[in-house]
Amino acid sequence: MLIAANWKMFKTRAETRAFCEAFTPPEGVEVVICPPFTSLDVAVEAGLTIFAQNVHWAEEGAYTGEISAAMLKELGVAGSLVGHSERRQLFGETDEGTARRAEHALAAGLRVIACVGETDSEREAGATESVLRRQLAPLPRDPRLVVAYEPAWAIGTGKTATPAIAQEAHAYIKSLIDAPVLYGGSVKPDNAAELLAQPDVDGALVGGASLDPDSFAAICRAALIS
Repeated sequence: MLIAANWKMFKTRAETRAFCEAFTPPEGVEVVICPPFTSLDVAVEAGLTIFAQNVHWAEEGAYTGEISAAMLKELGVAGSLVGHSERRQLFGETDEGTARRAEHALAAGLRVIACVGETDSEREAGATESVLRRQLAPLPRDPRLVVAYEPAWAIGTGKTATPAIAQEAHAYIKSLIDAPVLYGGSVKPDNAAELLAQPDVDGALVGGASLDPDSFAAICRAALIS
């Protein structure tokens, strides 16, 4: 069971250091923290498993605002998210770009959590499976690849897929790709155990609830009893 914290654009270096001092990962569950780029080294120094929130497909070059796998590895970063719904919706990232980022990171020896999921309008139109199929198709097949199903309509909205909805989507994803699948979308201490108990849910990608060490620890503990 893998529980990953995506901090998005939250926490300064001092706040990251304070979180790491207050948080102890429970034994028996794999825990990953994805802090902002400016706090990666602080989190690595704390001894936690650290992923970046994004990585570029080139080793170096004229790509203002981007970061390469080699730069991340030099800091001791173990992996990266790619294709998060906010990157797709707010910054125009594509399925093909997400796949290129994943390929570069994997080739460089990083692990990857590739995010997929449908919007509210796509779900209402009955297009969930076609969207997931499209997003998964270009992704590289690699044993270090993890998929995160994060329905965009449940990101930062307070809405959460029911355990049945999550299970159905995860089962479909696993019919298309041989990889662990995390659920992401308003995961909280009070719903984590039920979501994580689903047979095809292999962990969680946690947003806002991961910013508090006690809240995130409770979610991690839920993974142990699921």
